Amino acid sequence: MKAIRFDHAGGPEVLKLDDIELAPPAAGQVRVKHTAIGLNFIDTYHRSGLYPVPLPSGLGLEAAGVIDALGDGVSGLKTGDRVGYCTGPIGAYAEANNIPADRVVKLPDGISDEVAAASMLKGMTAEYLLRRTFSVQRAQTIVFHAAAGGVGLIACQLARHLGATVIGTVGSDDKVELAKRHGCAHVLNTHHDDWAKEVRDLTGGEGVPVVYDGVGKTTWNGSLDCLAVRGMMVSFGNASGAVPAFDPAVLSAKGSLYLTRPTLFHYVQTRAELQQAADDLFAVIASGAVQISINQRFKLADARAAHEALHSRATTGATVLLP
Repeated sequence: MKAIRFDHAGGPEVLKLDDIELAPPAAGQVRVKHTAIGLNFIDTYHRSGLYPVPLPSGLGLEAAGVIDALGDGVSGLKTGDRVGYCTGPIGAYAEANNIPADRVVKLPDGISDEVAAASMLKGMTAEYLLRRTFSVQRAQTIVFHAAAGGVGLIACQLARHLGATVIGTVGSDDKVELAKRHGCAHVLNTHHDDWAKEVRDLTGGEGVPVVYDGVGKTTWNGSLDCLAVRGMMVSFGNASGAVPAFDPAVLSAKGSLYLTRPTLFHYVQTRAELQQAADDLFAVIASGAVQISINQRFKLADARAAHEALHSRATTGATVLLP
């Protein structure tokens, strides 16, 4: 089958389309023939070496498709079932992948393969961030960075659905209206030096109880500056680079702040947690409260171009690769 592989860490240029042999699914696994593959920022961390993986390696954690083979001992699933997965193992950038049966979820009739591949990792990330890392309450005002990105467009809609007022941030003025259409009451450009002050102004000087920051290095200081006393900094990504080392005393000086660095994988460790997160996501999509914007589609063979577009911040919403 065709699969994207890389044998050393680096930029998008290290990605190559290869012909590989996929072994039959082992005991407890199913083979998923992919119809759509999700592109996520964590893929760039694996490719670049920020999150090291054994090399040579495939890439990608998320895809949707149809089960076409079962390993020994698998129950509750059958060939022909439409399923999706988003927690790996790595290797989704391929025509098929073998996945532990307890890591796939069946797709409801109202959720297309492309929507599943575009939304599961991003949407379940939004779900755990807003409902479990910091439980957003009605009438709260929050800050969500990269509001026009894949996670941001889903999370801001979900936050609005929960009754929050969302201050979203974007990296360019041409993304402002997109963010407003997807849940943001206010949208600020982080390339303007006074964006953190604008958050204070919008909250009467009080600041916000939580900032969700998947950008990292370039927004770190501003994010701390716009938090209310005892506010929580949720640092869940490094799109602009890793956050530099800092003195924990900064957290006390700025108002006894809390800091957490969560990851989806620790919130869907059990089969029950995974299924509940997927059920919650699919329910808000089906209700229309959250709409999934697939704004870019690339052929699997063009994964390098997809990564280049992601790095240049030329993408909005979700991107899928098509085998």
